[in-house]
Order: sequence, then structure tokens, then C-alpha cells
Amino acid sequence: MTEREQMHFDVVIVGAGPAGLAAAIRLKQADSTLSVVVVEKAAEVGGHILSGAVIDPAALDELAPDWRDECPEARVPVTEDRYLILGRKRAFAIPNLVMPPLLSNHGNFVVSLGNVCRWLAAKAEALGVEIYPGFAATELLGMAKGTITGIATGDMGLDKAGQPGPDYQQGMELIGRYTLLAEGCRGSLSKMAIARFGLDRSADTQKYGIGFKEIWQVDPGRHRPGLVQHSFGWPLSPMTAGGSFLYHMGDGQIVVGFVVHLNYRNPHLSPFEEFQRFKTHPAIKPVFEGAKRIAYGSRAISSGGYQSVPQLVFPGGMLVGDAAGFVNLPRIKGSHNAMRSGMLAADHLVAALKAGRQGDMVSAYDAAWRDSAIGRDLFPVRNIKPLFSKLGLWGGVVLGGIEMWLNQLLNWSPLGTLRHGKPDHACLDPAGLHQPIAYPKPDGRLTFDRLSSVFLSGTNHRETQPVHLRVASPQLQQQSEYAEFGGPSTRYCPAGVYEWIVEPTGPRFQINAQNCVHCKTCDIKDPNQNITWTAPEGGDGPNYANL
Repeated sequence: MTEREQMHFDVVIVGAGPAGLAAAIRLKQADSTLSVVVVEKAAEVGGHILSGAVIDPAALDELAPDWRDECPEARVPVTEDRYLILGRKRAFAIPNLVMPPLLSNHGNFVVSLGNVCRWLAAKAEALGVEIYPGFAATELLGMAKGTITGIATGDMGLDKAGQPGPDYQQGMELIGRYTLLAEGCRGSLSKMAIARFGLDRSADTQKYGIGFKEIWQVDPGRHRPGLVQHSFGWPLSPMTAGGSFLYHMGDGQIVVGFVVHLNYRNPHLSPFEEFQRFKTHPAIKPVFEGAKRIAYGSRAISSGGYQSVPQLVFPGGMLVGDAAGFVNLPRIKGSHNAMRSGMLAADHLVAALKAGRQGDMVSAYDAAWRDSAIGRDLFPVRNIKPLFSKLGLWGGVVLGGIEMWLNQLLNWSPLGTLRHGKPDHACLDPAGLHQPIAYPKPDGRLTFDRLSSVFLSGTNHRETQPVHLRVASPQLQQQSEYAEFGGPSTRYCPAGVYEWIVEPTGPRFQINAQNCVHCKTCDIKDPNQNITWTAPEGGDGPNYANL
């Protein structure tokens, strides 16, 4: 192999999501002479962005005050909040007066976060930021020596065996005085950095959920722009945490979403099928009469919150956004904190760069976040996730509500800061302890199978490239994941990537990597942590147009 081509920058940013783009814009606003590059694995900016999304505009107001006039994707203000508890056949409305004020969406906007990121990218490029979509960052440079000096993009045109094919293109090295990891939830480089530098040694275990989202074109008579509805309860069992949402966007479209926390115990549970069942509830189903599903996507969400945020700095780099876990779980919001963390990191980077520094730990950023707007947003809700995990739905609703009111009124909690307990992969019970769940067949009108859903996501991977989902031990996968846990990979994956095929010689684990929507649930939920998600060839994966 020849030496890789190199390009040098002041700051290298991995990920063109809200955190990475906010950091890039802030850097150039502070010092237009800085050289800043953003590398993005999706074929275009926003192509891998998936979020609800009802956005808190506070960070956008600070970063780009003109967004209200210039960004057409953020012009659907929230007009009404609804909260429901779903029983099997009925829905019970929770009065808004009972809900803690921090859960109010007054002043927020229903948006396509992917399109907001496209607008931010144009803003960044106008300031001189270089953005390279279609290039997957696959290597942190300098790991062996303990100081990150940049990233390398993956080789393209490799065959199944990992050897150069006829269209081979070698990856290149982007060298930076500092590197920001803004990959989103469970990013592969972020995972490497956290492990290499022990960034989570003083943090509680990170927790996750898997989120699903569909966009529907609905009957105009059923469309109420700005209506935001959240619900929890059926079809999930009382001890399985999760929730759902309906957001009425513009242009006659409704977003429907469902989140299942990944600390569920029953290996027979299928989060995707639970989402499909949710849409059949009598209080939900009428919205979709005469409607057409036009988009689908899925992704993992960090949900550990305040106590699970790792150390944010390491020699030569930083974590920002959901790579650090800044999602406010009860608000179901993270983009505002992602942007805030990108801006906060940029502010401290500018000071370091002006002082002539490079490759060291910008510890001031790590020291600042808890006293910033990010910390003030996450601290009051720090116990909501542990309460739901320990007490289930009803205990979580009641005590969680009391907890939020106490923090709202007194800035105090009698519980202190609760711990999360086991990581999500360790929460699965053996299959024999639970009864299989008989899910109804999809009808193709309201409920769907996974393969037709993946088709709607625009997912595509070059089939002759190496499989990007790495199984460390096939024997362990068969003996444990299949024999003991009943093959939960075939159910927790939202894209039909994994199959157990029973042959005369025994069960065979098949990986349909072309289906992968890059949610990374397998990397999180596999009971033995035997599956590792790595970035495939740049430009591959889903192509989310408006999610």
C-alpha cells in the first residue's frame, strides 16, 4: 500500500449533524482564518439524520439568529400539547396543568432535523467550512501514541475479502490540530476513543433506546399543523419503558414515532413490531385513515443523561452532541444540547488555538458543560430514566412527575442522583424465562414488514464490499445468542439484517448487511457484546430525505 494522501486543518470534525455543524459555524464566526473540515459518511448532509423532531430553538437563536426568516424547515410552531396514557382499548388524557412545565413545547417548532442540517451546512460553507459528504471516517490517527492527530477515511472499492477491487480508492488522512467527534449515538470512533482513554471510568453506564419514525401524508381533515402528542403505555408491558409521538408538520404530513428503551428483558420482544401494533390502537388508528406512508427510519438514542456523560476531552480531541449523550429523555430532545455542546467546544478550541496549542486536552470544555445551559437542562431530569427502569411505567410516571416538579419548584430532589444499574446488553433474560410473543401479520396499509420499510428508507450498500457488522466469535453467537437467548438479533434489528437459518448441519447466522440502516442497536443490545458495528463504505446506508 502506498502512503495515504494527507490534508491539514486546524480542526477536523467527524459528523455533519447539529453538533458538528454548530461547532464548525461557531469556529468560523470566531476566527475566519481557521481551517475547518467536516467529514460525513452519508452521501449528502442530512442523509443519515433521524430525529422526532420538535426542536427547542434556544441554540439556533444563539448560533444563527436569522434562522426564523431563512430556514424554511423550521416554520411550524407548536400550537398544542397532548399527553396520553394508552390502555389496550382506551386512551386517558393527562391534563396539561399536571405536567411539569419543563415538558411544555410552547415556543418549540416541529421540523425535519435532516433539512435543518442541510440549511446549517450551507451556512457553514458560506463561512468557508469545507464539508466532505460520502466519506466515512474509519480510523483515529495517533491512537497508539496516545494523542489523536486526525482521522483517516475508509478505503473504497474493496472486495468481500477486503482486497482492492477494480474501482479501489485509498482513503485519505485529515490531519488536525484538534479533532471533534460528532458522530451521534454510539459512533464507532467515539466508542474507540472512550475505550482507549477510559473516558467513561467516572461516569455511570450509558443507556439507550431504539427509535422508529414514519412520515405519513394524511387526509387534510385530520391534519392539525403544530399539534404535538406524546403517549406511553400499550402495547408495551408495564415493565418495558418506552413511548410514542405524533407530530403534525406542514404540507399535510404527520410524523409518527415510537421509542423502546433497550434495557428490556424479554428476548422475544420486537421493538419494530411493537411500533406497528401501536398504530392500531383505537385512539391512534383514525389519524391514518386514507393516509399514505412515505418515509421510514430507525436509530438508537442515548438516554443515560446527566450521570452517564463521559469525560468529554482526550489528547487532541473532544466529544460533542449525542456522541457524549446529551439527550434530555423526558423532553425527547437532544438537538438543542448537541448544538450547544458544539458551540461550547468551539469557544474553548478557539482560545486554545489562539494560544498556539494543539494535540493536548482542552480540559476547560469538560469542566464547563455542567454549569452551562446543557447541565441546567439535564440535571433536573437525571432520575427519570432510573425511576422508569426500577419501577416500571406506573411508578415511573408518578414518582418521575413528582421528581420533576420538585426540581422545578425547589431545584432539589430527595433522591439525590440515582444510578442506572446494568448496561442494556446485560438486561436480557434467557429465552426460556419468557413466552414468545405472537405478533399479527402486517396488513400493508397501516402496519408493515421490515423489508418494505427498509425500502422506504432508501438504504443501499455496495454488495461486494466487506461486511461492516463484525462478529467476534461465531461459536459464541450460536451457543449463547441463539441457544440461550433465542436469537434476539432477529427481533431487535429494525431492518432485517440478522437471520438464524436452521440447516442440517445446525443453525447458521446470516448477516444481510445491505439492509443496515446504521441504527447500531446490535452493537448495544447483543447480550455478549459480540457484534461490532463499523462504518461501511462512504456514501452507503439510508438516504433520509425529510426525516
